[in-house]
Amino acid sequence: MPGGWTVIKSKHLSIFIVSMLPIILLVILSLVLIVMIVMTYGVRSLAHYETKKQEDRDKASLIQGWLYSGIVATIIAIIASIYFLVKGTPYEGHLVEWLNIVVRVMHITFGIAWIGASFYFVFLENALNRTDNVRDELAGNLWAVHGGGFYYLEKYKVAPKTLPKSLHWFKYEAYFTWVSGLGLLFIVYYFNASAMLIDPNVMKLTAAEAISISIGSFVVGWIIYDQLCKSSLAKRPLVFSIVGVVLLVGFAWFYGHVFSGRAAFIHFGAMIGSIMVANVFFVIIPAQKAMVNAAKNGMPPDASKGKKALLRSIHNNYFTLPVLFVMVSNHFPSTFSNRYQWAVLAAISIGAAGIKHWLNLREQGKLSVWVLPASILLLLAVAYVTAPKQVSTKCREVSFIEVNAIVQQRCVSCHSSRPTDNIYTTAPNGVKYDTPQEIVFKKDLIMQRVVITKTMPQNNKTNMTLEEREIIRCWIEQGAVIK
Repeated sequence: MPGGWTVIKSKHLSIFIVSMLPIILLVILSLVLIVMIVMTYGVRSLAHYETKKQEDRDKASLIQGWLYSGIVATIIAIIASIYFLVKGTPYEGHLVEWLNIVVRVMHITFGIAWIGASFYFVFLENALNRTDNVRDELAGNLWAVHGGGFYYLEKYKVAPKTLPKSLHWFKYEAYFTWVSGLGLLFIVYYFNASAMLIDPNVMKLTAAEAISISIGSFVVGWIIYDQLCKSSLAKRPLVFSIVGVVLLVGFAWFYGHVFSGRAAFIHFGAMIGSIMVANVFFVIIPAQKAMVNAAKNGMPPDASKGKKALLRSIHNNYFTLPVLFVMVSNHFPSTFSNRYQWAVLAAISIGAAGIKHWLNLREQGKLSVWVLPASILLLLAVAYVTAPKQVSTKCREVSFIEVNAIVQQRCVSCHSSRPTDNIYTTAPNGVKYDTPQEIVFKKDLIMQRVVITKTMPQNNKTNMTLEEREIIRCWIEQGAVIK
C-alpha cells in the first residue's frame, strides 16, 4: 500500500508540474521581456552618445535592433503561452478575438506608415526639380509646404561628401507590417485552418499540408520574382511588366484552386506583401548600408546599388494598391465567392496597379490618355461581371417555421450567444440568430451571404443544401414575416 500511495503521489505531482509549465514559462518570458525593455534604454543612450566613436555607435545601434527583434519574439512567445494556457476553456475564443483586434490594428497602422512612406518618396522622385539651379552633386530638389511650414528637400546623385551623424532609416514600417500580417495569418487562417483556410470542395488538405503550401508559396514567389529582377528582362520594362503580370495571374489561379475563396485572396496579398518586405530586407536596406559605409570610409559609393534599390522601391509602390484591395476584400464576398474568383482578383489587381501608374505619370508631369480610363473600365467590368444573377424560379409560400428550422440546424452552431462549434466559441462579428427578431434584423446580410454569394456557412461546414438556400430566399423576398 505505501508503495502504491507513492506511485499515486508521483503521478499527481507529474500532472501538476505539466499543468504548471505554461504558467512557469509565462513568468520567465515576462521577466525576460522586462529585462530587454530596460536594456533598450541603456543601449539607446550609447547609440546617441556624441563623444563615442562612430564604430561604437554603430555597434550599439546593431544591438538595439537585435533587442527589438528579441522583444517582438518574446511577446509572440508570451501570447502563445497564454493561448495554450486557455486552450479548451471558454476564454479561448475571447483571447483569439482580442488577438485578432490588436494584431489587425497593428497591421493597419504599420501598413499605413509603410505605404505612406512609399507613396511619399516615389512622389518625391517623380516631382523633383532636376534642372533649375540644381548643384552638380544633386539629382534634384523640391520646395513643399505642409502643416503651416515650408520644407526644402534635396536628393543627392549618390551621397553627400560628408555624412550627417544621424540618418533616419525607413525599414521598421515594412518589417512590422509583415510581422503583424503573418500574425494575422496564424490567428485567422492557420489556427482555424479547417474552417478558414481549407475548402474540401476546392481541394482536400490537412491543416499541416495547407499551412506548408501557404508558407512555401511565399518563398517560391520571392525566388521567382528576385531571379526575374536579376535577369536581362529587368532592362526591358515593358516585357518585364508583362511577365510579372502573367506570374501574378498564375499565383491568383493557383491559390484559387487550392484554398477557400477568402483565403485565396488573402494569400495573394500576403505573397505580394512578402515580396515587398523581402525587397526591403534583401535589396534596399543592404544597398543603402553599403553606400553609407562607403561614404564613411571615404570611398566612392557604388551608384548601381542605389539604382537597383530604387527599382525595387518602385516595384513596391506599384504593389501597394493591389495589396490594399486584398486587405479589405474579406468584407466583400461578391469578389472572393465568384466562380472565377482568381480572374476577378487578377483583374482588380491590374486595374489598381494601372491607377497607380497613372498617378506616378501625373506626378512626373506626363499625360497619359488611355491608362486611367482603361483601368477604370476594367474595374467597372469586374463590378458588372460579379453582379448577382436574377432568379426566375417561382416561390411557394414559405413560413418562418421552415426558415427557423434551417437556421437552427445550419447556422446557430456559430451564430449564437452560446456557440457549439469547435472553432468559434463566440459569435463571429457578434451576429446571433437565437431569436426570430435577430434573424429578421439580419435578413439583408443573410440574403447576401447565404443566398447570393453562398459564402455562409463558412466553407459550408454544416452542409446547407441549395434547396435550403432557396427556401430562405423565398421567405426574404416574401417580406421576411414572422408568423
